[in-house]
Amino acid sequence: MKEIVCKLLVIGAGPGGYVCAIRAGQLGIDTVIVEAGKPGGTCLTVGCIPSKALIHAAEEFEATQKMLAGKNPMGIRVEGASIDLGRTIAWKDGIVGRLTSGVSGLLQKARVKIVHGRAHFRDGKTVEVETETGQQIIRAETVVIATGSDPVELANLPFGGRVISSTEALSLTELPKKLIVVGGGYIGLELGTAFSKMGSDVTVVEATPQVLPQYDAELVRPVMRKLTEAGIGVLTGAKAIGLADNGQALIVETADGRQQTLPADRILVTVGRRPRTAGSGLEELDLDRVGPYLRIDD
Repeated sequence: MKEIVCKLLVIGAGPGGYVCAIRAGQLGIDTVIVEAGKPGGTCLTVGCIPSKALIHAAEEFEATQKMLAGKNPMGIRVEGASIDLGRTIAWKDGIVGRLTSGVSGLLQKARVKIVHGRAHFRDGKTVEVETETGQQIIRAETVVIATGSDPVELANLPFGGRVISSTEALSLTELPKKLIVVGGGYIGLELGTAFSKMGSDVTVVEATPQVLPQYDAELVRPVMRKLTEAGIGVLTGAKAIGLADNGQALIVETADGRQQTLPADRILVTVGRRPRTAGSGLEELDLDRVGPYLRIDD
């Protein structure tokens, strides 16, 4: 395959990468962007946008349930209420699809060449990309690395089976009856609250003394009140030890040192994200000796 030579190469079409590439293209800079998945990155495809869509659907369902129970302040009542999570996820995917197509359109309008595949560095100015049609070599004067991040996997709770990350949680087609959320940060609380409103029995396990550990206690108190009102269980100062022998429950060590077994259909791990570098060749480069080189953590 013929090599591509450009002024600027952007690796990653997330909110950092695609904005950079679009602006460069608008300024007349010969730009290429490489993306393994759909344009838009974590925020658009498996983060902010789809989670907010799921939260919106959960709130609509909760409002319908209040009408069913005769708790609507306007006196509206309905007979029967249920949710088809598969159709909800399909609706969410439709929203994401329209937005990712919009990003692709903006890149094309700015005359940015899009290469689909995963980039691996050969040296500081050359990458190879495995595309559907074979290997593509790209040489650039300047490289911008905007590869984003991946969910953190716990050594004692590897992803797979009942243990899922936020990415898998946003693609579930069946509502888990019992959902354990490991990590009481904003991602865990957002998704946990959404699934609770849709009918799951949710328990949040947080290792620190409070949920939202990076926030002031005064701000956390009203959140805790809302979680309690929603019937969401919260265990703080509790550590996730691992799965029970039958694989159908999570074993936690509570603040008083005792072990507790929590049955779960799904265990959602949301303890954080780390920069995505594995397989890119970044770890093999002495970045002080190559360049020009820029990093965007989107």
